[in-house]
Amino acid sequence: MNAPAEGLEHLRDWIGRTETRTDEVTPTPVAALAATLDLDDIENGPGAAVPPLWHWLYFLLLARQSEIGSDGHPRRGGFLPPVPLPRRMWAGGRLEFRRPLVVGAEITRNSRIRDVSIKEGRSGALVFVTVDHEIADANGVAIREEHDIVYRDNPQPGAPAPKPQAAPTDEVFRREIAPDPVLLFRYSALTFNGHRIHYDRTYVTEVEGYPGLIVHGPLIATLLIDLVRRHLPDARVTRFDFRAVRPVFDIHRFTVCGKPGTDGTVALWTRDHEGMLTMEATARAES
Repeated sequence: MNAPAEGLEHLRDWIGRTETRTDEVTPTPVAALAATLDLDDIENGPGAAVPPLWHWLYFLLLARQSEIGSDGHPRRGGFLPPVPLPRRMWAGGRLEFRRPLVVGAEITRNSRIRDVSIKEGRSGALVFVTVDHEIADANGVAIREEHDIVYRDNPQPGAPAPKPQAAPTDEVFRREIAPDPVLLFRYSALTFNGHRIHYDRTYVTEVEGYPGLIVHGPLIATLLIDLVRRHLPDARVTRFDFRAVRPVFDIHRFTVCGKPGTDGTVALWTRDHEGMLTMEATARAES
């Protein structure tokens, strides 16, 4: 039975909660993600600049094995509200890159839950959590990030699927991605993400009812911003906004697409094998 939205209002008590975490920009995660993405031009020596979005390799939540839930995620509660809905998705975000993090730097992330909103959807309750992050090094704040998380119930049997949206076809540059299980496993390992939807085919198909392993939203966003780096190598990304629209599965290839504008922005999106939009984003690239 789907959870009613009116029974979740207490989750708004989490608004305003804060958390501070510290880490060091070590070289091995940078080298490992470069290898995972088949990149041979990423430096990881002392002082090397870390590409945009690769800060997600740090500040990892190292939950003990005894604290892991049946879906592979840490059990609900702690800093984030204990939302009692089974499906959790990284829905999108908005990031400002003031300057790159560099290998060897000591970094701090100050986080605050800005909002918790509860809505009633066609499949039951939806809970949206927005978290603000400020990531700083010795020179002050380097990255500001607004992170959107959505929790939802499992769909009811026979419920109609959301109508997909056709993706644009007027890209200037594009790259086809083959999201095989090894790629997904390596990204899960790099981000210490135990969510079984990304590597356990039996779980994702028989328990959550999806047709295949789900490609991580942050991985897709990283591939989009990497597309900018590949085609505009002299540009510096100062802002990146993205929104997940539809899941991407490992059973089909998908395409990352980009189209530069006249105002210093680049429109970005992903298109699945059926021509449908799965993620849309905008990057501001300054020469």
